[in-house]
Parts: sequence; structure tokens; C-alpha cells
Amino acid sequence: MFGFLKGKNKEIMIGSPVKGKAVSVSEVNDPTFAEEILGKGVAIIPEDGKVCAPAAGEIGMVFDTLHAFSMTTKEGVELLVHIGLETVGLKGKGFEAHAKAGDKVEKGDLIITADLDVIKGEGLDTIIPVIVCNTDEYKEVESLAGKDVVVGDDILKILLN
Repeated sequence: MFGFLKGKNKEIMIGSPVKGKAVSVSEVNDPTFAEEILGKGVAIIPEDGKVCAPAAGEIGMVFDTLHAFSMTTKEGVELLVHIGLETVGLKGKGFEAHAKAGDKVEKGDLIITADLDVIKGEGLDTIIPVIVCNTDEYKEVESLAGKDVVVGDDILKILLN
């Protein structure tokens, strides 16, 4: 009788934090991400360094070296957004934070600016993995890779149990 209610609130969509190309996390040249050790996700090959909130929620941590941040969405999804590979070694060089732990953010709010030329200049990969750290709490975490994206475009579909 109430069939129109089916499918409502059964999924959560996570947006791209940056403009670029969404690719499978298995393409990340780091086994921690590629083998989904931290959780399932997707990666973005960025076209620019404006890294934004992929969903509405609260910033959990902005790493001291500004190369990554964690957040919890309003639905409880725990996300890690990691800017580049081995970028912790830059010790903040080329990064600028626009948010801090405890900040409430909306999808698309600027969190970190990364100078991709600085990262590339150090011989590092600029790819940005977006990981669902509490993957086990969901029925499925599906990557929507294989497309060009702008900030906010859907890159992950999370199905609720």
C-alpha cells in the first residue's frame, strides 16, 4: 500500500571533494588505500587544489601537516579525505587549512587548499582517496568511479543495512 515509501532513506550519497576524474580506489599507488585496509572508497585525480567537504557534517580532524582531514557526515558516515600520497612528508608545505576540528560544514565548503604544483614538484602523486572508514556499518559502499566530476558530484553510494 505504501510502496512509494520504499527506497526512501536507504542510501547516502557522498560528493566529490574536488574537481577532477573519479577512479577506482584500486588505482591508488598505495596498498593502504588500494587494498581497502582503511575502508572502501574512491579516488579523485584532481584538476585543482580546492578540497571541499564531500558531505554535510562535522570535521573530526585536520592533520597537523594539512595533507588530510576526517569528518563525520550528519548521517554518521566517517570519511577520510587524503590529499596526495606521501604528502605527510611535506609538513604542511603547499597546504592551507580553511577549517578545523569541530567545525560544522556543508557539502562543498572549502576545507583545504593544496598547491598541486608544489606536490608534483616534490615528485609526489596528487591523487585524493576518499575513504569510508566505518565501511563495516553499511550494507554496501559503492564507488561511482570512471567519470569526470566537479565538487559535490556523487562519487560514493552507501546502502544502509
